[in-house]
Amino acid sequence: MPTYNQLIKQRRKVKLHKIKLKALEGCPYKRGVCIKVYTTKPKKPNSAIRKVAKVQLSNKRRVILAIPGIGHKLMIHSMVLVRGGRANDLPGVHYKAVRGKLDFNMDEKFKRKNKRSKYGKKGDKKEN
Repeated sequence: MPTYNQLIKQRRKVKLHKIKLKALEGCPYKRGVCIKVYTTKPKKPNSAIRKVAKVQLSNKRRVILAIPGIGHKLMIHSMVLVRGGRANDLPGVHYKAVRGKLDFNMDEKFKRKNKRSKYGKKGDKKEN
């Protein structure tokens, strides 16, 4: 614990937190255009084929984003809404596409009951 005199000589330093999502510039979402849609393999212990896209955002920055969900019809020049969120096993992928917005519509092979809001899916109305 510093003494009063030590604090007079040198103030407490405010810790600066690192901004991880620089391309979003503090916004929750940004619009972007797909430049390239491709697949990659994840890091060491995992094994799969992950769908990713290279996107040019509305602020002219280019980022790589993960395509969530099962099945998609994204191709070059498709418009997507980009949000933050890492793909833990893909290096350099710090963004995700938002389902159900712009050209990235819901075309999943099954009816979604959980995590609906994240994928832009409305709930089923219960019949009485």
